[in-house]
Amino acid sequence: MTAKNGNGNGKSHGNGHASRSSVRVARSAVPVPEGVTVITGGAGFIGANLANAIAGAGGEVVLFDNLARGNVQLNAQWLREQHGRRVSLVVGDVRDASAVRRVIARADRVFHFAAQVAVTTSLLDPIADFDVNARGTLNVLEAVRARGKEIPVLFTSTNKVYGSLSDVPLELRGSRWMPVDTALSSTGIGEARALDFHSPYGCSKGAADQMVLDWSRSYGLPSVVFRMSCIYGPRQFGTEDQGWVAHFLIRALRGEPIVLYGDGMQVRDVLFVDDLVNAMLGALDQLELVRGQAFNVGGGPENTISLVELLELVRELGGKRPDVKHAPVRIGDQRWYVSDPRKLAGAIGWRPRTDVRQGVERLFAWLRDPSRRQAAVHPAIDGVAE
Repeated sequence: MTAKNGNGNGKSHGNGHASRSSVRVARSAVPVPEGVTVITGGAGFIGANLANAIAGAGGEVVLFDNLARGNVQLNAQWLREQHGRRVSLVVGDVRDASAVRRVIARADRVFHFAAQVAVTTSLLDPIADFDVNARGTLNVLEAVRARGKEIPVLFTSTNKVYGSLSDVPLELRGSRWMPVDTALSSTGIGEARALDFHSPYGCSKGAADQMVLDWSRSYGLPSVVFRMSCIYGPRQFGTEDQGWVAHFLIRALRGEPIVLYGDGMQVRDVLFVDDLVNAMLGALDQLELVRGQAFNVGGGPENTISLVELLELVRELGGKRPDVKHAPVRIGDQRWYVSDPRKLAGAIGWRPRTDVRQGVERLFAWLRDPSRRQAAVHPAIDGVAE
């Protein structure tokens, strides 16, 4: 197992006026916004974790979600059970401009996460993919602009805006593909990298990414874009198309085979969701330092893992090697992608604090814990010895 970590020990808000806009909690925690936070796609994995952090410190959160993705209603239910009236759910779709305007009329800040998230789905239905990702983002931006006041918007983009990275020469080193250029290996992909949209998903998210930045330039919206690598952690119900770290663990716990597309040597930097939440709230708390900019957000070179290395870690945690099947590589799948997070670190002083093994162990424990896991999510896991 050669997953790397970044803690150095070998183991592993928000209208731009910070003086009145955030309530500081413990130093080790994040700044918590006052007023109403609207999270589109708020019942999803990242939305639920962000909402939990804000509501847990006394903030008010409105989740705007169409609940179309399996199991996300369980996240919404869990949040309401944990936080009562501090969390409310508005069932709606970002493609419905009127519904978006109504919910954003309440907002003091907006986190825009609602999206179609799978490359495979975008290939099957590119019109729906574009409607959700591009038109949905336009609806959010225009609803915010219509407010006539500074409402911060944080948008989650994707590393797919950089394309396949086919121009980066790679070589096999052990169980992973790595750049021949060792300097690139040590830093990762920075924001100066030219955009190169591959797949309908890459095009729709790329269009949204650029609209968010341009609405800042053209209309002065205080917005920021996070181009994210692989995020993982509790409340992620991963599938084969999205959320691969959780997907591997879920399949292993259910005793079901895991499909590797390609040789399994593909490398990603991974970021634990708690660290992402810290980055998001930190960015809006220090809005004037980041507004109108895009940032590559991930675990960085110190938190990388290949698919086969994750399989080995799953074996170590579960005591049994998962059954693996192989399939051809998929369109748009980068053999190597690692974020260079130094721009965000330099702007707000953020860095990842959870290394790969630590984070995977925490997700594995959450999936196995019957007090936290709803049987309806992964019923076959119930047969696993606790």
